[in-house]
Parts: sequence; structure tokens; C-alpha cells
Amino acid sequence: MEWERLIRFVLLGNQELESYAILVVRVALGLFFAISGANKLFVPRRAQIMYETLVAANVPLPRLMTYFVSGVEFVGGCLLTVGFLSSLACVALLSILLVAILTTKLATMSKGLSPLNWLDEFLYLPEFCTHSSLSG
Repeated sequence: MEWERLIRFVLLGNQELESYAILVVRVALGLFFAISGANKLFVPRRAQIMYETLVAANVPLPRLMTYFVSGVEFVGGCLLTVGFLSSLACVALLSILLVAILTTKLATMSKGLSPLNWLDEFLYLPEFCTHSSLSG
């Protein structure tokens, strides 16, 4: 009897715990983005690395975009953490992730891979892992 209950919980979950799980994921992702953005805004060396990355990716106005993207990460992460304007914050953070993938990561991926190997390499990108957590 106890095994049946445990298996049902593992397979189906528990609706009473669903809101707590969403809360934990939202706060964790919010803190991740807020800390990442804060480091790029307030730590000069991290801001310089971000600037150099944007220059290498040929992003227009790299100095302005360094602070804009870092600010969106910081503010969006804070909003997501406290649960205020969460949907808007998620759209902004998702936009940043997609642009980062398209401008810096896809260009550096290996060429000539089979579709399966390309997908395998793509799924190991850190931006994809974070994006998957956001959209889930």
C-alpha cells in the first residue's frame, strides 16, 4: 500500500506542493539573473569582459549594450525574485538569452555536424539550460 502511494506521488506529483515548487524555481532563477546582472554592473572586470564579448560579436553600441543588458538582467532578476511583473521580467530575460545565443554561441559552434550531434552540442549551451528552466 505504501509503495503504491509513493509511486503515484513520484509519477503524478502533488497539486498541494506545485505552488511551492514554482516559487522555489522562480526565486532561484531570479537570484541567478540578479546576481549575474549585479556582477556585470558593479564589478569593473566583469563589465569589461561583457564589453569585450559584445565587441567580438559585432553588437552595435557595445558600451551602451553592456550596461543595458546587465541592467535588464539585474532588474528582471530582482522582479522575478519578488514576484512582481514576473511575466514581463521573463520576456525580457528570455529576449536577452535568445540574442546571446544567436550572436555569440551559434557562430562558435562546430560546423559540419550531423543534425543529432548539432542538437547535442546546442543543448549543452548554458543559455539553453537557463532558458529551459524559465519556460518550464
